[in-house]
Amino acid sequence: MIRRATAEEVRAVCALDELGCARTDELVPLDSIIGQERAVRALEFGLEIDDRGFNIFVAGLPGTGKNTAVQSFLENLAKTKPTPPDWCYVYNFRESNNPRAITLPPGKGVEFARDMREFIAAARREIPRAFESEEYAKKREETVEAFNAQRSKLFAELNQRATEAGFMIQPTATGLFIIPLIDGEPVKDKDFAALPPEQQREIIKRREKLEEDVAVTFREVQNIERRVHQAVRDLDKQVATFVLGHLVKELTEKYADIEGVSAYLESVQEDMIDNLGLFRGQEAERQTPPWIKEDPFRRYEVNVIVDNSGVNGAPVIMEYNPTYNNLIGRIEKEAVFGALVTDFTMIRAGSLHKANGGYLVIPVEEVLRNYFSWDGLKRALRERRVVIEDASERLGFFTTKTLQPEPIELKLKVILLGDPWLYYLLYHYDPEFQELFKVKAEFGTRMDRTMENVRKYAAFFSMLCEKERLRHLDASAVAKLVEYGSRLAEDQAKLATRFSEIADVVREACHYAAKEGMPYVSEEHVRRAIDERFYRSSLIQERIQEMITRGTIMIDTTGEKVGQVNGLSVINLGDISFGKPQRITVTVAAGKEGVIDIEREAKLGGRIHTKGVLILSGYLAQNYAAEAPLTLEARLVFEQSYEGIEGDSASSSELYAILSALASAPVKQGLAVTGSINQKGEIQAIGGVNEKIEGFFDVCKAKGLTGEQGVLIPAANRDNLMLREDVVSAVREGRFQIYFVRSVDEGIEILTGIPAGERGPDGKFPEETIHGRVAARLKEMAAKVRAEKEEKAGQSGKDADSAADRPA
Repeated sequence: MIRRATAEEVRAVCALDELGCARTDELVPLDSIIGQERAVRALEFGLEIDDRGFNIFVAGLPGTGKNTAVQSFLENLAKTKPTPPDWCYVYNFRESNNPRAITLPPGKGVEFARDMREFIAAARREIPRAFESEEYAKKREETVEAFNAQRSKLFAELNQRATEAGFMIQPTATGLFIIPLIDGEPVKDKDFAALPPEQQREIIKRREKLEEDVAVTFREVQNIERRVHQAVRDLDKQVATFVLGHLVKELTEKYADIEGVSAYLESVQEDMIDNLGLFRGQEAERQTPPWIKEDPFRRYEVNVIVDNSGVNGAPVIMEYNPTYNNLIGRIEKEAVFGALVTDFTMIRAGSLHKANGGYLVIPVEEVLRNYFSWDGLKRALRERRVVIEDASERLGFFTTKTLQPEPIELKLKVILLGDPWLYYLLYHYDPEFQELFKVKAEFGTRMDRTMENVRKYAAFFSMLCEKERLRHLDASAVAKLVEYGSRLAEDQAKLATRFSEIADVVREACHYAAKEGMPYVSEEHVRRAIDERFYRSSLIQERIQEMITRGTIMIDTTGEKVGQVNGLSVINLGDISFGKPQRITVTVAAGKEGVIDIEREAKLGGRIHTKGVLILSGYLAQNYAAEAPLTLEARLVFEQSYEGIEGDSASSSELYAILSALASAPVKQGLAVTGSINQKGEIQAIGGVNEKIEGFFDVCKAKGLTGEQGVLIPAANRDNLMLREDVVSAVREGRFQIYFVRSVDEGIEILTGIPAGERGPDGKFPEETIHGRVAARLKEMAAKVRAEKEEKAGQSGKDADSAADRPA
């Protein structure tokens, strides 16, 4: 049964009593995610489970509010979680290239760093003071004098033995000289040479024995000097230990319950004692080149890389630029006289460190775009620890000697944000992805248009106005936004969850209300915002409408023509989409080519469009080829089309044009058609129905509405209608018609005014019906083709007989 749409059917109007308020400032602002129950359940599960690999991939199209919703959800959840500890790096006194990682309770990292600075400052002040005291000087002098006395005694005994042996020991800058004595006087070299040989040999023999005594004495003196130095060092250590003991004790007691701090403080104390020269103003032993100025006290600093002192609950880190260094951390370097130098104080934390113990949110497209980031993230999650290293080291390239900080253990949830196609791409092509991101939370683009959700919509607007200090909306404005949400969802029973786009409409409407000095936003402001948004992007649409109105693009909206139907297409420019009427024409003739798709022959037809044409051929074969094979050559074309054609929504229009041409039945040009068909002749739902209807309405309105114009749409698309209000008014006033069509028979009857016809008991269609005319025309074509074939066969026989009669 053919039925026209009523004004109430082509737009689902939101009644004001559905909202439960007169203005949005009467409502409690929304504090939860709406319309995403499936995604919320997945998020709750993924965040509650602590097992390995249950990280989350949040999938959803842009504009669905997934970023804002996830951040808000996590921030509310994070407040209920404990605050994670601080992390810092300290100098490793055993292996300077491997800084140690220490974890402290939240807020203690900065405090520990401050305490260490004060401790070093106090040590630099107190140690020199202790060594400058009279008590230290006296004790050191006593220690040295005791050893000096022993040394003097050794030299005195040596001199006595030398005198008894007839020698004198004379100290010089180059050592000790043993000089022989004769009669108490030293013997010069020339006098020694004048002595008798026997006497010389006797003096040399005594001298050799004395030299052994000198060597023994020198060894004993060296031992005494070593003991002197050791005694002085021991004294210095005792003094330094006494001074540092009081300072270190206070820190040790304060951080006694923190693992690793006590051992670190012991190492610091030992190193300070071993390097007292630093604190006494003496030149320290240095391993670096003399032109590089280095603060020798820098190694006693504490590098706090994660400070959670200002965090309430677990941290939520949104990393929108996940480069390798921003994610994993980095070791900075500074140039000194052309050389790059670094130390543990230049270690910087990455997002993984900052989010440790909490949640890290990353746009997956960004992490895939940045080199090494995806592999680095997977490695950290797989090993449950983060290792700060240069990317070049990961590749195994030759690098200069650098730091290798101790890895930090990870315990966090990573939430990836991305489009659904990225999820499926990673799922199928990255085996590790399935193991590391086991939870999928998918944000949909639509939710049910129930009274509860409508009121949540209003609460969302209340929240938006409160948060951004916008003018609140009255009930009429909220109602229009609800209708706009159904328009975006393309369903009367649904609401769009593309909150970013809807929020932009609210902001623009508030702008117009502010310009008019109105205290609240009304439906007129919302309507203006929607119209202005379309107008700003509709230059191409206006140019096409102008070309149709002026006849450059030929579209008829009145009269009747055979084999010509107005099809409908949608042009999507990204920011807007609009409908464009398209003339479809068909020529038919007897032949065996079947339906020829000129678009496909010209390589302008897409695969889905080609499929639609083949289905159309199947319909013709089923309906008319039961008695005899089809002998048809029908050429289909989209007139004035210079770009690719895709989709099957024009397949019904193409079929109507073929039936019109075969039946010689004129088609009303004031009607346009959309809908796909199956081989049974049923009209199937299509997309973009609102834009298609409005596109043809605008053309008819520009050329003049007659009341006979309208559009045929699939009956299955009835719930998708959310037409503009001017179209609704035209439907209500009978100036424009919308027909719900379920089958080809219904559609062709509306277009031509001739019944489609049904097969009678004899299996034939009535003569004065569309199907009867088509069947008769096809029969004529078949007879014509058969006659031509017989004529050609007869002519071939005559030619053969003539050839046989000719003499050889």
